[in-house]
This record gives sequence, structure tokens and C-alpha cells, in this order.
Amino acid sequence: MYAIVDIAGKQFKVTKDQFVYAPKMAGEEGASVEFENVLLVDNDGKVAVGTPTVKGVKVSGKILGHVKGDKVIVFKKKRRKSYKKKNGHRQQFTKVLIENIK
Repeated sequence: MYAIVDIAGKQFKVTKDQFVYAPKMAGEEGASVEFENVLLVDNDGKVAVGTPTVKGVKVSGKILGHVKGDKVIVFKKKRRKSYKKKNGHRQQFTKVLIENIK
């Protein structure tokens, strides 16, 4: 059984006991969260597609922690103008354990 869930504007394919790195959410470690924007559910070959969401289906999870992603280098340069700028960026994520699909 799996579901496609919209979490903070991004779509994730989730199954039970799976870890998901979602965009940073409010909440402390150990807090439970519910996602109600379920776009599709597959239950052993029986597919339910929402218009736009499937009614009566919720995905529950547990926040395991807040982490940072890999560093991305942002480099800007304009030739012959002696202009160079180098920045780094680390996106913040929330690690969520999917506990149940109801």
C-alpha cells in the first residue's frame, strides 16, 4: 500500500515505515503530524485518484528531527569586470517517519 501526498507544495510517494525528508515544518522532535492532502492511494491494486484529493484518507507520521541538506555552491561572475561572488546554501529539512495510511 502506498500513497502520494502533498507536503508543503511538494509531492511524495510514501509507504508505511518510510523516512521522508520534507521541507522544514513547525514542530518538535517526537511530535506527530497528519497530512490530509492525499492525491492518490493504491491498496493492493485498487487505485483511488482524488479530484483533487482523496476524501477520508489521512497519512500520519512522526517528526524525527530537523536536518540540513548538502551544501550547494552559488557562484556568480561577470567577465572583464572583476566581479566574482561565491556563496553557499544548505536547505533545511524535517525528517518524518510515516507511521500509518488510513
